[in-house]
Amino acid sequence: MAAARLPDAPGGRHLSARHAATRRRENARDRAARHRHARCAAPARGGVVMHVVESFAGDGPRERLRREGREALSEEELVALVLGTGSAREPVTVLAARVVREIGGAAGLARSGVGGLSSIDGLGESKAMRLVAAIELGRRVQQRPWSPGPKIETSRDVDDLLRPRLADQEIEQFVALALDAKNRVSAELKIAVGGLSACPVAPADVFRAILREAAASVVFAHNHPSGDSTPSADDIALTDRLVRAGTLLGVRVLDHVVVGREGYFSFVDAGLLPRSAG
Repeated sequence: MAAARLPDAPGGRHLSARHAATRRRENARDRAARHRHARCAAPARGGVVMHVVESFAGDGPRERLRREGREALSEEELVALVLGTGSAREPVTVLAARVVREIGGAAGLARSGVGGLSSIDGLGESKAMRLVAAIELGRRVQQRPWSPGPKIETSRDVDDLLRPRLADQEIEQFVALALDAKNRVSAELKIAVGGLSACPVAPADVFRAILREAAASVVFAHNHPSGDSTPSADDIALTDRLVRAGTLLGVRVLDHVVVGREGYFSFVDAGLLPRSAG
């Protein structure tokens, strides 16, 4: 049985009923696609067009914190990490950006209570409490009087400080002691953890952490799980690279101490610290 013919379409073409049905389905799909796009690009409050999409998995706040450190994060990213999850209508990154905008940035957060924050659409009491607790914790940290760490004057001071944590470790660990202008420890940084006989360390990673602490100088230390504190050829080469990197960056390397079970080795005491240490 021949297919029924429809009236002429524009241009004089005759369409079969099957072709017409196909065209109707395609038009319906196009309308649905335009509707979805309009929803995603709908103006947010305040007239700002906001595309509601999650950040790429490899470039979210957690990844940036891990890769670049806390100082690199924006206020919106810090809030997103505190909130943890978004709402039914918004991913956490979009919700956090809106909260920061509506509340007036970090200063507005510091002045806000649970009641005011929970009134923000999509936030709720539980998330508001998280934000208030985080702000209060930061306030208490700032109010706590700073107490400088022990002063490092000799290699023995380094060994006394780190031996309880390093001497009996079964894997190699590399540590940096960031010092202030008076050689007092301002931070103890665990730079790398390795295996039984090696611990890969890159000078760029080492000094990235040290520069965040605004250190005037630094002492490096690592353990030898074998118990023998004698430095290896790799230890000597690494020390040379670290001293040269520190000289370029304006951070003096004062010593590199290898902690063993029965004793320790100091590059300064042995006269092996390169002269560029200054």
